[in-house]
Amino acid sequence: MRRAAIERLLPAAYQRAAGPGSVLGALLDVMEALHAPDEAVLADVDALFAPYRTPDGFVAYLTRWVAMDHVVAAPRADAPLPLPVGRLRDLVAHGALLARWRGTPYGMRTALELATGVTGFALEEPADRPFHVVVRVPPAAADRLALVTRIVEAEKPAAVTVEVTTDPAAGPEPPDADADGPEGTATGVASVPAVGRARVPSPPQDQPPEEPS
Repeated sequence: MRRAAIERLLPAAYQRAAGPGSVLGALLDVMEALHAPDEAVLADVDALFAPYRTPDGFVAYLTRWVAMDHVVAAPRADAPLPLPVGRLRDLVAHGALLARWRGTPYGMRTALELATGVTGFALEEPADRPFHVVVRVPPAAADRLALVTRIVEAEKPAAVTVEVTTDPAAGPEPPDADADGPEGTATGVASVPAVGRARVPSPPQDQPPEEPS
């Protein structure tokens, strides 16, 4: 709030005493300076909740809003993020899509690809083990098994058991474009523009997500 606006809220006697060089005038100047940082935040408050505009330090907090906070789970509060902040922004931007497809192969693969920047994850259900899914991790993401496992455990149906294993037979997939750079898409994958910078494979048109039981 500007000094003039604060001054108008004072009784008339105080307004007359708040002239230049007065003690009250100096106090009003200090009040204006104290209000300035908060008013600057309020003037652009919507930026705090936009995945690609919010400060880096606020992105992890936004993951709680879209039920993706398991991605940043860490043993201590000051631990570094397990993935680049740009990919974390992609996950937040696609939070509604991931929630809609949670518990489906498409939802799990999309979450894994956004978090790791690697394509080629394979999901298999062995014929001799019903309600069990084997997630094969491409070599390019083999160094992020802890992150992959957390995502798989959160995205799988509750009644399904999972096994996460690396796939040595598959060649490395080309990584996506840097999450803080231009849009990128994996070779040979039909994609659609996403909310922000990342692109994700199109949802299967003939397989709508199942309603939770």
